[in-house]
Amino acid sequence: MPSKGVQAYTYISTPGCSIELSVPGQSVTVNELHRFSSVGLEVEAFAIKSLFDKRGRFTFKVFLHGSQVTEQWIDVNALTGNASGGTMEAIANQRSIFHSDELIVSFGLYEAGEGHDLLPNRHQCYITATPAFANWIGSVAPPGSDRENKPFARLVLPSAHDVGMNSMESSEAVLRRVGGAVVGTLINDNRVLTKLADKLSADAIALVAPNIIFSLAITQKDSLDAMLRLGARYFEFRPAHLHNAVVSRGALLDRLYFQHSAIPGMAYDAFLREVVGFLRAHPAEIVVVQLRWDGVPEACAKPSDEEKARYLDEALREAGGGEIVAGNLEDMRRASIGQLRRERKRLIMLDSVDSLSTYTDEGNATLDGDSIVAALPRVLTADNARGKAFVNIQCQATPSNIPRAVVYSVLESSTTTSCLLATKGVCDSKTLPWCRDNVLRTCELDQLVVMMNDFIDGATSDVAIQLSRQRLER
Repeated sequence: MPSKGVQAYTYISTPGCSIELSVPGQSVTVNELHRFSSVGLEVEAFAIKSLFDKRGRFTFKVFLHGSQVTEQWIDVNALTGNASGGTMEAIANQRSIFHSDELIVSFGLYEAGEGHDLLPNRHQCYITATPAFANWIGSVAPPGSDRENKPFARLVLPSAHDVGMNSMESSEAVLRRVGGAVVGTLINDNRVLTKLADKLSADAIALVAPNIIFSLAITQKDSLDAMLRLGARYFEFRPAHLHNAVVSRGALLDRLYFQHSAIPGMAYDAFLREVVGFLRAHPAEIVVVQLRWDGVPEACAKPSDEEKARYLDEALREAGGGEIVAGNLEDMRRASIGQLRRERKRLIMLDSVDSLSTYTDEGNATLDGDSIVAALPRVLTADNARGKAFVNIQCQATPSNIPRAVVYSVLESSTTTSCLLATKGVCDSKTLPWCRDNVLRTCELDQLVVMMNDFIDGATSDVAIQLSRQRLER
């Protein structure tokens, strides 16, 4: 009889928590702490009672101390493979769930459809259940403790890759005003456009412009406040003005936006305001922001030094004038956690500093994560790290660098078919355990380490926080 598979990846670090996964005729409960689990489920046609409707529900439930915290589900057609309906039908509905300070549930679903070419033919779902990490630096290095006197650079900071691409709001505003024909200008990637042109006419490409942008650029789905509460403490931001081909059309206010190529995301002033607001509400926390412009085309005007200073000064001024002071590279590399707190330098601002990144176009262009893991020990060496400001371990795959994968993601588009979502669970199940088991050995003790990931989640933060504790105890 026909069937459709669902691969579920889970991680739990909250005591008393369990995750129940189910399809018709099959149920699995996961409750082991700090274990990356992969559970294969099958929606079987014979297990569905209806003779004509062969949709079976894939459900996950999260329990804390026996009480149900959340239930999420989607219907899977055992005959066609399609998934629809339910609470996980759209990525906009897949936002992290906060249950007091005891538990955050992060999750995401990739709809595989019937399966195409390089992409998975089983639906992919990841679920993490961890404590809230809004005050994690205060927890691992409490004010007044001996650990507060250790270098800030001992920490391992969770990071949300391309933080500014957490919604389609800015891009959709541009498309509404300018039209879908501008998509080629925005993505600035002839490899993808050439592959799409083989399948679609120019008019058809314009019609699916939002799907193209979604598949290429949307790397986060939670709000910035949620990312911070999930534990993210390092962000790279590429502030630039709108592409000059669209800036005159008035689709958005003329200010600085995060730019993914020329695709606009979060406004820079809003980003700074929210980070500063979070720091004011969490006085033991410290955030690092790195400004850079790799991949931003010249047609997107970069800010001058004066413009960057004005944006930062405005955000800090709203914090009450001196309550938070911007630190710099030297502060990050040399100061203790306690010193940064005492000097109120809890927002470290970097500008195009030289770091050791594990990212390569070839290694991260993967659908299973194996090439990322294989490259990590080759890149993370003392020789490579010498003289670098910090180490950035990029855990996320970049299947958007595989044009065939993007094309299928676009052509089969629904709100859950992003090729980035297709790789999240399987890659995390390999890259995060590697970091947990090897960072202490491969990274210098007093050199800051960043762990970057798409769709920032509790497992990424939990591993980084565990490593931070261990490095501070040395």
